[in-house]
Amino acid sequence: MASSSSGKAPGFPSSGLGDSDVVAVAEAPAMAMGSLYQAMAQATGLLMQNAMNQQQQLSILAQAATTQGIMEIYSVDAASDVNAFSAFVTPKGAK
Repeated sequence: MASSSSGKAPGFPSSGLGDSDVVAVAEAPAMAMGSLYQAMAQATGLLMQNAMNQQQQLSILAQAATTQGIMEIYSVDAASDVNAFSAFVTPKGAK
């Protein structure tokens, strides 16, 4: 049995398209999926980068708030605060 030069079984008509045309058409969905995967990977990477940046900013903010709170605690004058607290707690007219 003789085979044709295109590798097809004898008796089947040729479509007139070369095999390279079929390969080019078959690669289009794969190229589209590859582009989609690359876009998704880039978006996910950007998402992670933004999340990391936000965590760093919140860490800096928490550290600043803690530092400010500690500075407030250290700046308290104990004697004047006791007098202010007792004046606040003691009802008016009672001495």
